[in-house]
Amino acid sequence: MSLQAIRGTRDIFGPEMLAWHRVEEIFRDVTRTFSYEEFRTPIIESTELFKRGVGEETDIVGKEMYTFDDRGGDSITLRPEMTAPIVRAMIEHSILHHHPLTRLWYAGPQFRYERPQKGRYRQFHQFGAECIGSAHPESDAEIILLAHEVLCRTGLKSFTLELNSLGTASVRQTYRQALIEYLTRNKDGLSDDSQRRITKNPLRVLDSKDRKDKDIIAAAPLLSSFYDDTSAAHFAAVRALLDVAGVPYVINPLLVRGLDYYNQTVFEFTTTALGTQNAIGGGGRYDPLFAMLGGGDVPAVGFSIGIERVVLLLEAEQGGWQEESSRGVYLCAIGDEAILPVQTIAYRLRRAGLHVVTDLQRRSMKAQMKEANKQRVKWTVMIGENELANSTAVLKSMETGEQQTVAQLDLETILMDTHTA
Repeated sequence: MSLQAIRGTRDIFGPEMLAWHRVEEIFRDVTRTFSYEEFRTPIIESTELFKRGVGEETDIVGKEMYTFDDRGGDSITLRPEMTAPIVRAMIEHSILHHHPLTRLWYAGPQFRYERPQKGRYRQFHQFGAECIGSAHPESDAEIILLAHEVLCRTGLKSFTLELNSLGTASVRQTYRQALIEYLTRNKDGLSDDSQRRITKNPLRVLDSKDRKDKDIIAAAPLLSSFYDDTSAAHFAAVRALLDVAGVPYVINPLLVRGLDYYNQTVFEFTTTALGTQNAIGGGGRYDPLFAMLGGGDVPAVGFSIGIERVVLLLEAEQGGWQEESSRGVYLCAIGDEAILPVQTIAYRLRRAGLHVVTDLQRRSMKAQMKEANKQRVKWTVMIGENELANSTAVLKSMETGEQQTVAQLDLETILMDTHTA
């Protein structure tokens, strides 16, 4: 039996890898302009972190986590999301004592045991950013604008920003009770999953994709009807800031997000181009989370974006992966005597910052030139017996086919000039 990648995981290589690199570079560039700094946490965390932070009644904790006991008997979980680990780290290292307002970003793999399908994997990757320490709507808007700018810079077109507010904790609690009463009255018409969620996590019913639930959800009481003055003013300020920035959005009154720690602003970026996996990313304000993890009252807001879904959407919009433009140099050794000198020259050019490929299989000149075309290099440098005798090289443009003989010592200067042009 041949060994294969574990179900729900996948290998990334070739042109798709180039697309990942572009997206990653864009995210780093945008977060830098917003003055966010990178933060990294372990892939494994204590299971208790997610039970307390994400919520024991959520699907993530109840159904989807990869949890095991280590050799010391401790319960360990592969992280299913990044916000709880970030907050754990903030508390553990007392970071907010030194930086009361902290802006940070992260990137890395997450793990959830879900039914694999296109755009949904058991190991998936996310970018995210968190603004910790501000309770004001300006921080909500900043996070949304950061996420929006990332998606725009990638060149994506077919996405929509959906926006809602869950209100304050007291508003949400009042609404929760009203929603439970409504759903209980209509329980027989709901799907089995939604029936189980009525008392445990009723807001998740509003996010149900089951057709059986649609009509009942459509007639459910709206959370916006329960807003107090604080909730209404906060949400209005966020919308006003987005309006001034010229960022379009739609209000989705059924948008609740799936985790227990959200309050006030929540948002998602959605698309119709990826089938059932319509969410590219999202986030919101999570003021209660620090207290849930023993860190006191600390306001915070953040988002995460699925890298796989961004790359898939780029593929769908562009009709395939874009190949990398011609670049670099192929050094071709003609004859055995040229093999070691070519490797020495290649090393010198690489140290100068050039992208250099050489033949390591001692193939014929014809085979090497074929490989040079396959590598999509901009230049080929050919060195044989005559060139060794005269300390020269034949430099060929792979775009025009033109050739010239140059001194080996001038290769670095010539190629660097064309590399930066």
